[in-house]
Amino acid sequence: MQSLETYVINLDGSHDRLQAISDRLAAFGIPFRRVSAVDGRQMDLSTLPDYDAARAERYMGRSLVGGEIGCYRSHLKVAEQFLASNSRYALVLEDDALPLCNPVELLGQALPDLEAADPAWLLINIGNNKLKIATALSRYEVGGHACELVAAHYFPMTTSAIVWSREGARQFVEQHRKIFAPVDNYFRFWLTRSGHGYSFWPSPVTTTEAASQIIGSTGHARKKNKRTWYYGLAKQYRLFHDKLIAMRHKRKYPTNPNGR
Repeated sequence: MQSLETYVINLDGSHDRLQAISDRLAAFGIPFRRVSAVDGRQMDLSTLPDYDAARAERYMGRSLVGGEIGCYRSHLKVAEQFLASNSRYALVLEDDALPLCNPVELLGQALPDLEAADPAWLLINIGNNKLKIATALSRYEVGGHACELVAAHYFPMTTSAIVWSREGARQFVEQHRKIFAPVDNYFRFWLTRSGHGYSFWPSPVTTTEAASQIIGSTGHARKKNKRTWYYGLAKQYRLFHDKLIAMRHKRKYPTNPNGR
């Protein structure tokens, strides 16, 4: 697709990971632009004007780590580069993405259908490992991989492989004020409330399961980083609230005889 640009987020110095994703994409004949990841692992978060630590503790029940800030800023960086281009869509891959079929070929089939169904669509998660509260739209098969395009009312986690519309990238960039959650949590927060988020199931892209170098934090496991005493309550409230919103959206969504 000439109107789709592919971007790969890769940390400087991660040559082996870059070569691996290059080889995987070359097998499908997919050229890409490398985007240097923002390395947040050594950041002093107390000095960052766009990090809201208090809101992070309220929403996530814990503070964030520098790697999470770096990952968030990396996706902002790609969205900004995409908006500066003339491309209509952006396929964004983290360097541990593992395509199970040709994602460009799949999108070539699915995007016209999505444009017809929802011209206001914002973001597609094509690398999710779970799917809940969704409505099936249409079915595709590429390279032996069969999957459905779905309206993802409860937007899936992970950002290993996502697809932007120009409007989605514009909103992400222009609405950015303060970081209060990891970028995948933020996408769920945003798109579960706004709608216009989509996915495929089963996912056409998985991961190599290599440890993320962007997220990694020296000396701290992010799951245990400065958890508040109410961490468990905050998490359960967040999940329950988002699922409740998603169910409301699903009930209002046009019915589909093949819907999930």
